[in-house]
Amino acid sequence: MALDRTSTLAGRLAGRGFGDPHHAAGVMERWLERHDEDAVMALTEETLASADPDLALAGFVRLAEEQPAGFERLLADRGTARRVARVLGGSVALGHHLAAHPASLAELEHAPTRRDADALRRELLDAVGADPDAAAPVARPGASDDLRLAYRRALLRVAARDLDADDPVSVVASVGAELADLADSTVEAALAVAREATPGHEAVRLAVLAMGKAGARELNYVSDVDVIYVAEPALDAAGEPVVGAAEAVAVGTRLAAALSRTCSAHTAAGTIWQVDPNLRPEGKAGPLVRTLASMRTYYEKWAKNWEFQALLKARPMAGDRALGQEFVDLVAPMVWRVADDAQFVGETQAMRRRVISLIPAREAAQEIKLGAGGLRDTEFSVQLLQLVHGRADDRLRLRGTFEGLDALVAHGYVGRGDGRQIAEAYALQRVLEHRIQLYQLRRTHLMPTDDLGLRRLARAAHLEDADALAAAWRSSTRRVQRLQQRIFYSPLLEAVARVPSEQVRLTSQDAETRLRALGFNDTGAALRHIEALSTGMSRQAEIQRQLLPAMLGWFAAGPNPDHGLLAFRQVSEALGSTSWYLRALRDEGAMAENLARVLASSRYAVDLLLRAPQTVQLLGEHAGERRPAEEIRAEMAAVAGRHQDQGAAIEAVRAVRRKELLRVATADLLGRAGVTAVGEALSDVMAATLDVGLEVAARGVQDPPALALVAMGRWGGGELTFSSDADAMVVVADSADPEANAKATKIVTRLRELLRRPGPDPAVEIDLDLRPEGKGGPMVRSLASYLAYYEKWSATWEAQALLRAAHGAGDPGVTAALLAGVEARRHPEGGLSDKQVAEIRKLKARMETERMPRGTDPRRHVKLGPGGLSDVEWTIQLVQLRHAHEVPGLRTPGTAAALDAAVAADLLGADDAHALREAWEMATRIRNATMLLRGRAADSIPTDARERSAVAELLGYAKGEASFFIDDWTRRARRARAVMDRLFWGLD
Repeated sequence: MALDRTSTLAGRLAGRGFGDPHHAAGVMERWLERHDEDAVMALTEETLASADPDLALAGFVRLAEEQPAGFERLLADRGTARRVARVLGGSVALGHHLAAHPASLAELEHAPTRRDADALRRELLDAVGADPDAAAPVARPGASDDLRLAYRRALLRVAARDLDADDPVSVVASVGAELADLADSTVEAALAVAREATPGHEAVRLAVLAMGKAGARELNYVSDVDVIYVAEPALDAAGEPVVGAAEAVAVGTRLAAALSRTCSAHTAAGTIWQVDPNLRPEGKAGPLVRTLASMRTYYEKWAKNWEFQALLKARPMAGDRALGQEFVDLVAPMVWRVADDAQFVGETQAMRRRVISLIPAREAAQEIKLGAGGLRDTEFSVQLLQLVHGRADDRLRLRGTFEGLDALVAHGYVGRGDGRQIAEAYALQRVLEHRIQLYQLRRTHLMPTDDLGLRRLARAAHLEDADALAAAWRSSTRRVQRLQQRIFYSPLLEAVARVPSEQVRLTSQDAETRLRALGFNDTGAALRHIEALSTGMSRQAEIQRQLLPAMLGWFAAGPNPDHGLLAFRQVSEALGSTSWYLRALRDEGAMAENLARVLASSRYAVDLLLRAPQTVQLLGEHAGERRPAEEIRAEMAAVAGRHQDQGAAIEAVRAVRRKELLRVATADLLGRAGVTAVGEALSDVMAATLDVGLEVAARGVQDPPALALVAMGRWGGGELTFSSDADAMVVVADSADPEANAKATKIVTRLRELLRRPGPDPAVEIDLDLRPEGKGGPMVRSLASYLAYYEKWSATWEAQALLRAAHGAGDPGVTAALLAGVEARRHPEGGLSDKQVAEIRKLKARMETERMPRGTDPRRHVKLGPGGLSDVEWTIQLVQLRHAHEVPGLRTPGTAAALDAAVAADLLGADDAHALREAWEMATRIRNATMLLRGRAADSIPTDARERSAVAELLGYAKGEASFFIDDWTRRARRARAVMDRLFWGLD
């Protein structure tokens, strides 16, 4: 009969929340044998309503076995049963506490209400036997475990109120505030315990300042409590210090250490949490306790911007509150001046990106706090707006995220709708964080990955199931990411666009303040550009108003926001009436973001784009995708063939070249092509341009001779940069035509003239100075003349130059014949003689002294300076000249390929090759980045701080990390120079 009833009960319980309904039915069956059926069924219903019915049931079983009288009271009081069920099903840790300390059940016999801060303080001080009314309460001996138990009882009340709420989102802010009040009271009581164990404590005034979430009164269930300590000597009746400052700091340090031990110790009575003092001046390396004077000196002279941002949340929490308030009053003016620093926003954003980058890959998808769109992003956004606008508006000078966001909305800095949405997302994420931490009272911010954990969390957050939980969480992170742009940038539009709005009321001055803080320098011009783009009732203006919040965010993230916004206005004005342009930007997110990033990063790319704005189409989803060389040449040949006039034909070729340069620049700027790929792509574009250009220039020349442009230098190595000319030699095939050289000279002269002619597209320079006899020799030679020259008269440096010779344009057979004929010169049998090595070294020394521009710091010159391009290339070229005759792999014009071959042949150690390659690649990237940024060539790292910072960003460094960029280059150049000293100069 009992078995039948158990089966019936199991059937009724199936699908209602128990993981094991048969076990639950068995428990109920035993209870029904001893207790009133209605009471048992009511308790079961409350158990089923908890986050984890199986966990709650196990807790009730334990209580029934170990505390039968207490269990009877639960059966008799459904309200108490409901609260206990919520706690048992939501927190295994609090369930263990109830089982071990049944007296704590009394805390749940009445619906818990929020305790005010003073009541909590008195409760915990009473628990340790300290007088709550004393100026410096002292605990009775051995009271630390009493504090731990009192803390856990108070925490139980907070958790019960939270878990019993019909809508957990609606109470999350008050729960955080109560947890902060409980932390204040706990630290106060722990300080009383510390005083009892610290002789001489009467001579010291010690203030404990809350920081972080504790300071904001938005504390989690399990969180390190961030603090700062300030100590001063106590004063006697005459107002004189009773001890010196050093003694006060020493005693204060002992008190602080004892306080921390009390809170963090693990005993049979449990633990509380860690007290974290690492936000103090100098962090872990600094003294634990300082005087006010010491604090003033540090924050006035040495503190970094992020430290002032942290101080936004500082407040007195325990100890001498008056002294704590003195500290707050001391640092407050500095806090509200921090946003005056032009680097503040960049540094803050860099720090946030660094935090995201440091999240372990396996945890990134689970991070509620630090992940993209998580809690930290909302807190960051609110704090940044407070610090920017709070300089002039003290109504924003609040510590908490919820209250700070409310103030930003109330006073017109954030729209009501945006503010409501981000507050809802933030509150949901705080609820999830609280529920996860409550389960085992462990500090974690990671979403569970197991089915049971997800199910428990969904029920605890009052969501239907794990799928609904995942959807709600992901929706909240996406909303935060999207709203960040709107919160920062939409008000800027509404400040100037004259669009009726009840949401945001930024004045022009407020808008300029925000723009300046976000990295715009000429804020007046920026507002005029925004106004021009977004004002009016046209469809074009309406789409721009939709686009601009995101576009402004992307501009602000780039190295040059002002230039990006100006260029966007120019492109938009040129293409605004074109139907596809705005539609593509609005509907194809990749194009809008790519365009913004390019415009805010590169004058070079903007110049190319403004010459033909319709090429903005290249910035779509496949932006920067490399085209095959044959395809580029075919397009150039086709467009040239449409024009009879040579000038028009070359202009068409140059237009294709300009489009391809923009494609390569985009790939570099968007991080879609490395050094090698960029060099090869630029070399392909150059080859196609000159190849088709030779065909056009030969028009009208009767029986034009077969000729080739032999690529030299970086073009020959397939390593062109954006600032490189085309180094070449002109070779004419041997023929019976006595006019062959004259015809070839005419063709090449005409080609150079057409390519450098002023026009709508960038000019192309062909540099022929590496030909035999340099500038003094003939521009064009026959193949036989070249071979005779190299056989009889060429110098060692010319053999070195031939190492990088390759086919460039024209007849490949002519190039192949030349290279075969000079093989013995550029890869000499037996290597180099000592005399030839000495010649090379002498020439290199002359270059370093004679070609370095006057007034240039050699350490910043990435071409000729120590460890620069020249050092690396000459080092590997010396290895090639010495060993290429016996190592075929070294017979390559490419620097990187030659380095690989030297390592494979054991001619170069892997570490040495790595040092050379790192310096060479970084120097090449710096040259490219400088050209892309400025639109003009330079071989030195910019001396201007803004340009240097922009170059650093183009190289992948975050805003505010220009010093890291310089450090990295200095280190790599030094290592490369050390390798050169050994391998090239022969120095030990």
